[in-house]
Amino acid sequence: MSVDLIRFFIFVAILAALPVIALMVPAFRPYLRKNPVITFLLGISSGFPLTLLVATMTFWLAKVGIDTATIGFAVALGIPYTIKFLWAPLVDKLHLPILTKAFGQRRSWLFFVQALLFFSIWQLGASNPQPGNMTLFAIWALITAFLSATQDIVIDAYRIEILEEDEFAHGTATNQFGYRTGNLIAGAGTIYFASQEGLGLGWATAYGLTAFCIIPAIIGALWAGPGKFVDRFAHVSGMKPGQWLTEAVVNPFREFLTRHGAFIILGFVLVYKVGDAMGQAMLSPMIVDLGFSDLDYISANKLWGFGALIVGSALGAPFILWLGMGRALLISGLMMMFSNVMFMILAASGNNYWMMVAAICTENMTSGIGLTVFTTYLSGLSSIAYTATQFALLSSFAGVGRTFMAGPAGIIAEKVGWVGFWGFTVVAAIPGMILLWVLWSKGYVVQSIHQVDAIDEKALKEPVGPVRIFGFVLVVAGLIGLLLSQPLELANNITALFAGVLVVGGLLAWKGQGKSKTA
Repeated sequence: MSVDLIRFFIFVAILAALPVIALMVPAFRPYLRKNPVITFLLGISSGFPLTLLVATMTFWLAKVGIDTATIGFAVALGIPYTIKFLWAPLVDKLHLPILTKAFGQRRSWLFFVQALLFFSIWQLGASNPQPGNMTLFAIWALITAFLSATQDIVIDAYRIEILEEDEFAHGTATNQFGYRTGNLIAGAGTIYFASQEGLGLGWATAYGLTAFCIIPAIIGALWAGPGKFVDRFAHVSGMKPGQWLTEAVVNPFREFLTRHGAFIILGFVLVYKVGDAMGQAMLSPMIVDLGFSDLDYISANKLWGFGALIVGSALGAPFILWLGMGRALLISGLMMMFSNVMFMILAASGNNYWMMVAAICTENMTSGIGLTVFTTYLSGLSSIAYTATQFALLSSFAGVGRTFMAGPAGIIAEKVGWVGFWGFTVVAAIPGMILLWVLWSKGYVVQSIHQVDAIDEKALKEPVGPVRIFGFVLVVAGLIGLLLSQPLELANNITALFAGVLVVGGLLAWKGQGKSKTA
């Protein structure tokens, strides 16, 4: 029995157990509600394209004899997911003819993008990549990546807007379950359809069949209705281009950056999971260095660890319900922080299989809880008036901490050894805990899911000022540079330059507020 099949059985068993637990434990009962089930369906459609593009596609290319260097271009397919906040304002504010009136803003974009995504995946499967003949395949792969990232923008915003306060965390968790379901279908499922050892349908048919994974989101969207999308200018006819650009592009940034504690919040988002990210980056090299066999690592990480991750994700929602958002962030952060102590013990004990299982399960369990809690927190930070843009921006900003700030992990491990490295990851998590304490003590983190009140219309009507606009531009430019530095393998000095641009832009955006005109 293959590892993927065993993982599928583990996943199904845990999902099947959730309704049983929900009937007995009140904190799990929101999992049985309509909206969390809908976010599960949305997650399936959100999760399958990226796996289809990266893991499954690289397997396909290797099978048809494409060289490793050429396959490396797949790294570029992750770029649209990284910088999707750039076109998120269009998803937030641009109305689609006929469709928006018929289905509402979110569903119209979802159906429109999914129709294009379905077509592009079919074309990708039919493009028949061969050595020396990759152009058409690469074009359709990039188009599919762009459309998939756009679908994620829509689904993330729609998820936030259909969930009620008391089911928000559960809906976030079920969305994660759906995402992993889509991963499994597009990974093991597509390969099984295509392989001669499976159904032997060929890659074109396999990709075409997997494209039907858009259907769960369509069903969920028709079931859920239009959601709570807020169009602040629905009553205005004939809006000028400048007004539209201000509302769609400038105001989402300005609304967030003018909140009390906005820059401390961004700092917290940046560093909250740095210790966890550093550890994950170096786990595989340490396992190899300790002399574990491939099968031992596969069983510990891909089976035991996978099950622990799913259980942790499921526990994250009642965790928030029991503790409130502030305490849930604090305790889940401390759990992730001290779970790395288990790897210190593993590094000290050497080649001990059950110690490895215990360490991986502990880390995955706490990471699963932390993932649900943190994603719920980011969702709650997004204003209902700019949901798509602000969540895309916040999730991209959090990605900087997982990539750019976790980069020195290998250097540190080489200098101090594995025991010292894992001790360092514990210390690296402390700044996030300090910033959380500052936010909480100043009242910038509240116990409820939604962290933002109604839009301050007066503040949005004040002149932005040229200095502040320039600051916004620098923030975006610096963020893009940092997010692209890893996939494009930019030099360290260029990466540091982008970090400086981001900081300077943030200071200008903060301090460069234009003065209101007097009457």
